[in-house]
Amino acid sequence: MKELIENLLKEKKYFEIKKQLNELNAVEISDVLNQFKFPEIVIMIFRLLKKDKAADVFPYLDSEHQEMIIYTSTDIETREIFDELYFDDIVDIIEEMPSNIVRKILKNTDKKDRHLINQLLKYPDNSAGSIMTTEYVDLQKNMTVSEAIEEIRKTGKDKKNIYTCYVTGENGILEGVLSLKELIAKKDTIQVEDIMKKNFVSVNTDDDQEIVADLFKKYDFIVMPVVDHENRILGIITIDDVMDVVDQEVTEDFHKMAGITSPTDDSYLKINIFTMARQRIGWLAVLMISDTISGNIIQGYEKVLAQSIILTAFIPMLMSSGGNVGSQSSTVVIRALALGEISPKDAFKVIKKEFFIGTMVSVILAILNFIRLITLEKIDPVIAFVVSLTLVFTIIISKLVGALLPLGAKILKADPAVMATPLITTISDAVTLIIYFNFASMFLKL
Repeated sequence: MKELIENLLKEKKYFEIKKQLNELNAVEISDVLNQFKFPEIVIMIFRLLKKDKAADVFPYLDSEHQEMIIYTSTDIETREIFDELYFDDIVDIIEEMPSNIVRKILKNTDKKDRHLINQLLKYPDNSAGSIMTTEYVDLQKNMTVSEAIEEIRKTGKDKKNIYTCYVTGENGILEGVLSLKELIAKKDTIQVEDIMKKNFVSVNTDDDQEIVADLFKKYDFIVMPVVDHENRILGIITIDDVMDVVDQEVTEDFHKMAGITSPTDDSYLKINIFTMARQRIGWLAVLMISDTISGNIIQGYEKVLAQSIILTAFIPMLMSSGGNVGSQSSTVVIRALALGEISPKDAFKVIKKEFFIGTMVSVILAILNFIRLITLEKIDPVIAFVVSLTLVFTIIISKLVGALLPLGAKILKADPAVMATPLITTISDAVTLIIYFNFASMFLKL
């Protein structure tokens, strides 16, 4: 599609471009626009869209292209775009924009909207309040069904979700929840209060977004109300916002598991190289220093190595095996903690399970390794036995370390993802070397 648009631009066939774009949905159009890097082309294509279509496309553009469009748009064009956007989308856009663009956006929103935007911006990062939208259907409990439906007809066009309605009492206190399906199935004269559900789940504005995501998963919600400490409804969170949260949290966990501090939401190509270096160097420095432990252990057993140089050849394999199995255990445990499948109180069950898994895996691998060493590599059976026995203990201990570190982090109220691959590998390497050289000294009488 990009090549087709480029060719049509060269031929100045703007009507044909408009026709091609109208056949696409908002996401597909944004994908096309995001591929163009020159502002004049992006602006030209965007202005060929109908006003309502342009407003639908705008939230899906990346922040760089959004900034291009706002910067070159007139005040009237800016107002037309943002008048059609939902508040949570406006807030997300504003958070990504430089100050001069933010001023232009706020200047072209009315006083009431500016107040709501500023209110949303004041909520803590990664809180329920920061991802909610204020466009929801609220009904009074003394309304009849016919009055409620008429209210939805009047205001529904500007709401982000009309399928779940919220029933409020005095001072906006949330008293019940009612689905549109339930509403249209009842007689016109029945009061809303008589058919609303008083048992509902809500979140507070200060609740962490991970808690919100967990509740959506647990109850299969598509929308959830957000209330203040006095149970007054302030907004709603929809499933599309939660999907963004899940994506953000998973990305953050991946970064932490790789030892990257202060992860950002920016795409890889947009992050400054100095920022990336700063994010990575902290853990790398710590691990580099901690790896000297392994070097010191090897130096302490120089006499053993000097009498049997062949032992050196198996150190990389043993250390690698320990790191690999430890990473497997930590990944599984971190994931189980994130999903709420286990908690620190299940530590004994986890240890027991990982111990038996480690035993099974290590025995099989040790037998295969022993056979390989004496048949294919013609290694002395005693040395092959030492290496294989070390492999058994290395795998079991690494499995336990990989499982226990995330659980320990959870107990200390730290992020389990931090206790991941790099730290586990460092501990596993040290333990492996100590076991290996002690077995070598014992069985080879060195």
